Amino acid sequence: MTALRRLSLRARLLLVSVVALAVGLAAGGVVLVAVLNFALLRAVNTEALDTATGVARLIDQGQLGAGQPIPASPGVQVQVVDGQGRVRAGSATADRLVPILYPAEVRALPDKQGTVIPGDRIGLPGEVRVVSVAAGPPTDPVYVLVARSTADVSQGVHLLRITVLVAFPLLVALLAAISWRVLGAALSPVEALRAGAEEITGGARPGRLPVPDSRDEIHRLAVTLNDMLHRLEAARSRQRAFVADAAHELRSPLTNMRTELEVAQRLADQTDWLALSGDLLADVERLSRLVSDLLLLARADEAHTGGTRPAVAEVELGGLLAEVAAHYPAVRYVPPEAPVCVAGDRDEIGRVVANLLDNAVRHAAGSVDLTVTPGEAYRVITVTDDGPGIPAEDRERVFDRFTRLDDARARDAGGSGLGLAIVRELVRRHGGTVTLTDAHPGLRAEVRLPASG
Repeated sequence: MTALRRLSLRARLLLVSVVALAVGLAAGGVVLVAVLNFALLRAVNTEALDTATGVARLIDQGQLGAGQPIPASPGVQVQVVDGQGRVRAGSATADRLVPILYPAEVRALPDKQGTVIPGDRIGLPGEVRVVSVAAGPPTDPVYVLVARSTADVSQGVHLLRITVLVAFPLLVALLAAISWRVLGAALSPVEALRAGAEEITGGARPGRLPVPDSRDEIHRLAVTLNDMLHRLEAARSRQRAFVADAAHELRSPLTNMRTELEVAQRLADQTDWLALSGDLLADVERLSRLVSDLLLLARADEAHTGGTRPAVAEVELGGLLAEVAAHYPAVRYVPPEAPVCVAGDRDEIGRVVANLLDNAVRHAAGSVDLTVTPGEAYRVITVTDDGPGIPAEDRERVFDRFTRLDDARARDAGGSGLGLAIVRELVRRHGGTVTLTDAHPGLRAEVRLPASG
C-alpha cells in the first residue's frame, strides 16, 4: 500500500484501470468458453437424439428390418439392440457384434436421455455422447443407441481457449497503452495547474492559474482556485495597507511625544512640565484609543473568519441609548414610549452608538439627534447631525479602515479613521446594516438591527 501511494496519480489510475480490465476480460473469457462448450455439447446431444428418434420412428412403422444398414453421418454410430444386448441392426460405422452400451447401462439409461462414455471403447476419438430411444412393441422392445463423438467440440473449445489466452495479454497491453495516453491528456490540465501554482509560489508571475477550455470539473476547480487566490491577494493587500496605516497612525503621536520630550530635555529650565504632562497624556490617550480600536478590529476579523457570533442576549435599546447619550451634552435624545429590544451584545451595540455620536458631535454645526424606531423585523437607530455631510461617492469608502477624505470632516485632530470601520464590523456581526444618507443639511447614519425573537 505504501509503494502504491508513492506512484503518481496517472500511474495509480492506470493500475486500477488495468486490473479492472484484466479481471473483466478474464471473467468474460471464462464465461464465453463455458457458454460455447455448453452450447456445442447441447447441439451434439440434440443431433444424436434427433437421429435416434428418426430411427425409432422407422422401426415403429416397420420400415427398418433386422440386419438392414442404417444411414449415419461420419463420426456417428447407430445401433439397434434388444434387451439382452444383442445388436439387431446398425450403421456402417458401428460394430455389428459389440453393443455401444452394456445391457445394464441400456436398462439403467432413461428413455430419450444420454450419457457419456470413453471414445476408445467404441473406436471414436475423445469422449462420446450416447443417447437411447426405445422403439418396437412393449412386449419385445428394442433400443436405438446413437453415439456422437465430442472430439470436434473439445477441439473447437480448446482452440478458443488458446486464442483467448494469447489475445488476452496483447489486448490488455494495447488498452493499457491507450489508457496511459488518454489519462495523460485528461490530467494535463491538472499538471498545468500544478505548474502554475509552482510559478506563483516562486513569484515568477502574477497569482492566476491557467483555466482549461473544457467545461468540466477541472475547469471549475481552476476557476475556484483563481477566486481563492484573488481573495487571498486582496486579503494580503488589505493587511499590508492596514499595517502601513496603523504604523503611520501610531508614529504620529509617538513622534509628537518624542519631539516634546527632546525639547523639554534641552530646555529643562524653560519647560512647563505641567503643560507637557498634559500634552503627553493626551497623546497617550490617543495611542490607547488607537490600540484598542485595532484590537477590536482584529478580534472582529477573527470572529468573522471563524464564523463565530457575538454573545446573544436581549438588549433594551431605549435604556442603552440613554446611557450612551448621557456622555454627550450636545445630543438630543427622546426615549421611546415602549421597550425596543434586539438580540446581541450590549457592549458592542453601545460601542456602535458611541462611535456614531463621536463622529456626529465632532462635525456637527450645532445639534445632533439620536432616535430609535421599532419595526416588525428590524430596529432602526438613527444619528443625525447638521454638519457639512459627506459626498455621495465617498459614503461607502468612509467605512474602510484609515480612510481620510479631503474635506474638513476627515481632517480633524481627534479621529483615527477607524470609528466607522468598527461600526460596520460590529453591525455586520449582529446581522444588521449601516448606511449614510443626506439630512439636508448634514448627515444621517442609520443602523438596522434584527428584532429579538
